[in-house]
Amino acid sequence: MPDATLAPVTQPSASARRGFALGLLGVALFALTLPMTRLAVGDAAAPQLPPAFVTAGRAALAGLLSVLYLVAVRAAWPRRPEWPALVVSALGTVLGFPLFLALALREVPAAHAAVVTGVIPLATAVAAALALGQRAAPRFWVLAVLGCALVLAFAVLEGDGRLVPADGLLLLAVASAAIGYVAGARLAAERPPEQVICWVLVISLPLTLPAMVLTLPAGIAAVRAPAWLGFGYVTLFSMWLGFFAWYRGLALGGVMRVSQVQLLQPFLALLAAVPILGEPLEATTVLFALAVSAVVFAGRRVPVRH
Repeated sequence: MPDATLAPVTQPSASARRGFALGLLGVALFALTLPMTRLAVGDAAAPQLPPAFVTAGRAALAGLLSVLYLVAVRAAWPRRPEWPALVVSALGTVLGFPLFLALALREVPAAHAAVVTGVIPLATAVAAALALGQRAAPRFWVLAVLGCALVLAFAVLEGDGRLVPADGLLLLAVASAAIGYVAGARLAAERPPEQVICWVLVISLPLTLPAMVLTLPAGIAAVRAPAWLGFGYVTLFSMWLGFFAWYRGLALGGVMRVSQVQLLQPFLALLAAVPILGEPLEATTVLFALAVSAVVFAGRRVPVRH
């Protein structure tokens, strides 16, 4: 497979445009994670699956699917130089991000978490610049900061924007996601991206599989069908197939450029919550979503060198 991450790029080629589209598909699949997780865990009035079981179970079951996939395609074992990046990606995306986020959400509401985690696209671009040597025109950084500012402003308007000690955990979650994405994207330039996420999930199985068994709910027969539907989605799409599109998009389009598509994720999640959870759609959400979309699509054409 060609080394799409390290090849010089000045303007978006057909391959880069395809990478941008795949990145958008991955983000759209990730955006449904929030409402589907809400279906899986229920609410205070009608709890369903325990959050710890949903977190561990989706990674463990996606890891078992990954074993079947790797056997089916006769994937080669990771080479010795690939193992450090696989471990870093697993620590960041499978363990670090969900762990730090879950710990923080014990102390702060989801709206507050959105204020801090909204900087993930900018953090990913910075990580790509440092780890992969990618360089972008100054206009890219202006647009990246502007897009990040719009997302943060929206989160502040919608929730509580004050800083609290749990923000340290949220910043660790941001760093984990950014570093994990960049490590996975680097591997996706050397082997099929689908295999990258599969190996990441497989090497995480010694932790995720026992955790799933230990958190298995006692009253599992009482769990309603919508909760299982939500759990099935976050397992199959959020933890597995979504990364097929995301890592291939990062490899084809470049980490710095494609990572900015994730700025749209909060708004896509809110749009998805309308039909899935019956939540209302506010005019403010639509306006901010359009503004962020304009910034993302403007940044798509900014020259980036690898």
